[in-house]
Amino acid sequence: MPNIKVFISSVQREFAEERQLLCNYIREDALLGRFFEPFIFEELPAINLSAQQAYLNEAAQCNIYLGLFGELYGYEDASGISPTEREYDTATSNHRHRLIFIKQADSRHAKEKALIAKAEQDVVRKSFSNYEELRSAVYASLVRYLEEKEYLRLLPFDTTLNRHATMDDIAPEKVRFFVNLAKAKRNFPIPYTPENIPQILTHLNLTSESGELTNAALLLFAKDPQRFFITSEVKCAVFPTNEMTKPILSYQVFHGSVFEMIDQAVGFVMSHIDAHVAPRHTSAATEVNYEIPIEAVTEAVVNAVTHRDYASNGSVQVMLFRDRLEVWNPGSLPFGLSPAKLKQLHSSLPPNPVLANPIYLAGYIERMGTGTTDLVSACEKAGLKSPEFIQDEDFRVVIYRKNVTQNVTQNVTQNVTQNVTQNKGEKKVPRILKVLQLMFANIHISAEEMAIKLKVTERTIRRDIDKLREQYDIEWVGSSKNGYWKIVLKKD
Repeated sequence: MPNIKVFISSVQREFAEERQLLCNYIREDALLGRFFEPFIFEELPAINLSAQQAYLNEAAQCNIYLGLFGELYGYEDASGISPTEREYDTATSNHRHRLIFIKQADSRHAKEKALIAKAEQDVVRKSFSNYEELRSAVYASLVRYLEEKEYLRLLPFDTTLNRHATMDDIAPEKVRFFVNLAKAKRNFPIPYTPENIPQILTHLNLTSESGELTNAALLLFAKDPQRFFITSEVKCAVFPTNEMTKPILSYQVFHGSVFEMIDQAVGFVMSHIDAHVAPRHTSAATEVNYEIPIEAVTEAVVNAVTHRDYASNGSVQVMLFRDRLEVWNPGSLPFGLSPAKLKQLHSSLPPNPVLANPIYLAGYIERMGTGTTDLVSACEKAGLKSPEFIQDEDFRVVIYRKNVTQNVTQNVTQNVTQNVTQNKGEKKVPRILKVLQLMFANIHISAEEMAIKLKVTERTIRRDIDKLREQYDIEWVGSSKNGYWKIVLKKD
């Protein structure tokens, strides 16, 4: 740990008690005592120097000059200057870091007023009326010093400025994708243009006044977020039983922005759980009903990616078992919030608040602070057992599955076979059916990738999709790179 010397200066008679109390407090505090070594003149050892010269030497060599100014000016030397002002001038001429604390007073010595006025020209000062206020102000100032010197990171991870990033690291297409979503979902006020990117980031509190980027800006919009945060990833796996056993049926690790990771992880889960087509007489357009509501899956993944501890070496894990879905994130609940309280209305205490806001604006969550209760409600409405929230070394969300045995493609492909055969004849059925099967096997697959797999042109695949649209509402949801297919059955 660094040994940061704090020189506590003041008129001896006026602040004798406060100096000693501060000295003891700094040494005994669990945090400050690890970094700082206070110095007061009462502890000056016997040396072959005048007391004043020895004290000035300490002021010249300290890391931090901590000045206490009050009513009195104190003893004056032959030049009419007090020791306190000599010490302040010495610290200033040696470019020491200065913290000035001024006691509130009804009257002051004229020279003390002049000293305070001089100090106010150089540094920001704090006022206090009693020792408790002084102690609190000193603590905040010393802690801020540690943060500025990067001995200690106090701010939430997402608001911390990243010294290694520049605006060139921001991907314009990711900002454009966000603005389009946020405009549609929350009426985001700033239109996208390349020239507006700094304004957009500033509006989202993602930059400093001088334009430095926060960690949240990089997680949201960097060209390569993992260059800055190697553990920012989502690991997804499907297990054949209720335990973590091999063989793993499917395993993928997703990277990219937080939006991309959320889209990919949700798509992974939805493509590996059971689904059925609701009876077509219930509505004009009946959606494919998944055994776990997509809003519950999305909420669990969004919470994990948004609220995780990004300083941890762990990663978000999404694990689908035969009987449940578990979403793990390396992090812990905020102080005062328990797993039981997550099922009740509770205050929003996001550990990464600046990161959470754009995710809300983009419509990935409906309301701030109600995510876990919405998740519970969606599961119970779907007839599922109430989810569980577990805090161990990691935080886990457990969503239970229905006892459904049919595979997602069995119901849908059987339905489309009948409809396409009746309406379009047998000739095109095999390839169209394969297109649909590919969509459900991997809902992120692009038309280009399907064309390669089926050894036809992309134009042919798009014609097949158009034919399928006569019986289905087929929509590509999300970005061109990281979206997914959504299929809704139309009524005859």
